[in-house]
Amino acid sequence: MTTVSPSVPDRVGASPVRDSPARRGSAFLYRHAKVRLALLLSAPLFWLGLVYIAALVALLITAFWTVDSFTGKIIIEWNLANITKVLGDALYHTVTLRTLGTALVVTVIDLAIAIPFAFFMAKVASRRAQRILVVAILMPLWASYLVKAYAWRSILAQGGILDWLFAPIGQTSPGYGLEGAVITLAYLWLPFVILPIYTALERVPDSLLEASADLGGKTGRTFRHVILPLITPGIIAGSIFSFSLTLGDYIAVKIVGGATQMLGSLVYANVGVANNLPLAAAISLIPLAIIFVYLAVVRRTGALENL
Repeated sequence: MTTVSPSVPDRVGASPVRDSPARRGSAFLYRHAKVRLALLLSAPLFWLGLVYIAALVALLITAFWTVDSFTGKIIIEWNLANITKVLGDALYHTVTLRTLGTALVVTVIDLAIAIPFAFFMAKVASRRAQRILVVAILMPLWASYLVKAYAWRSILAQGGILDWLFAPIGQTSPGYGLEGAVITLAYLWLPFVILPIYTALERVPDSLLEASADLGGKTGRTFRHVILPLITPGIIAGSIFSFSLTLGDYIAVKIVGGATQMLGSLVYANVGVANNLPLAAAISLIPLAIIFVYLAVVRRTGALENL
């Protein structure tokens, strides 16, 4: 009976093949794609968990502490005083409803603009025009957030561009306030809503639209029954961006919102001016809870599985 040594070369002149640990590890990773993916994502996920999630949990824990009214120091005594205050005070109810309503209005405005614009980009415009439009959408993202917010402050001001445009029809600019905040926030988040919908529309085959037209489907019916179900994940993704970013915004509201108060403004005021971090953490639980409820509702529709 003849035996073959493991170090015998595979071909003449080749070096012996040795079953080293590195070779066994490479073979194992080659056969198990999920292990490769887990190792690849382990470092960024660890950093995300350490810097973001752990810091967020630490912040939320402070919601159950209190602040000494004389010294301003945080007293580590577990209680529900801040939670009870946030849930029972009419001020926070009013601000929560205002913030939620503003987020919904901004999201609806962005979707109303983004869906037809994205459809034109994906299905009507030429390839060259598509590239130009994509660059035009991305260009506002290159500018600073503060620059764009202050630009809208000058536009909405008395004697600004809107006043000049509305003068012939006897109207004036909405000025600073809730209307100005809605306009500014809708502008700021619009690119984040257009791009996911545009990406979803690009995946819709043109043959489906042609088939619907051949079967007598009109534009509205084709959109409702063919296009809309296919681009729903993109619409959901865009709405998550617009809705969540509006819930937590406070900078644009302070710049163009006038005396309007939002949840983000209350958090900022309690962190900075009032120096009451536990109460600010308790207030921040409200938008987090709203987002979790929204994501839970969206998940039940199954749209998140197709993102």
